[in-house]
Amino acid sequence: MTTVAAPGRLIVGVTGATGAPIAARMLEILRRVPYLETHLILSTWARSTIEVETPYSVREFSELADVTHRFGELGATVSSGSYPVAGMVVVPCSMKSLAAIRHGFADNLLTRAADVTLKERRPLVLVPRETPLSEIHLENMLALARMGVRIVPPMPAFYDRPGSVAEVVDHIVMRVLDQLGLPAADAELGERWPGLSDLRAR
Repeated sequence: MTTVAAPGRLIVGVTGATGAPIAARMLEILRRVPYLETHLILSTWARSTIEVETPYSVREFSELADVTHRFGELGATVSSGSYPVAGMVVVPCSMKSLAAIRHGFADNLLTRAADVTLKERRPLVLVPRETPLSEIHLENMLALARMGVRIVPPMPAFYDRPGSVAEVVDHIVMRVLDQLGLPAADAELGERWPGLSDLRAR
């Protein structure tokens, strides 16, 4: 799979799994990429999680994207492979949505858009949020990884000694954007691995 490196559209799916602040921060960063148009799909439960976990209302959250599609709108533009899209990210990705994507169960716009992304061989990044993981979860992730899907669990790094949850979120967003080949505003999103010798010298 190629990465998103040219002007185009990026689909951002948000499910009801915990992790809405990661999606919010990513949308905040993506809106600054002038050549990218973001298409947002919120699951039914994402709407509840957003208002519990972020300072945004659903309306305010939706306004971070260029275009917002209804979850049940299977006739939307992004449901067709003929509609040019550079790729898709699902952040956070619930285990239910993960399983649906793995098995091609496209009964809503989010899983349909992911299904289209797969069949068109476009970049698809999933940020699965669950712990601990069962054999079912792991098998679904492995199957998708073998299809070329990028699986990016939101695991924090501690070598940069984050001082807040916001800094942890920034690092995760940077790693997700890396998988899409998009500029991550490194100076703002956190430090990359500088090498052990540099860390020891601090």
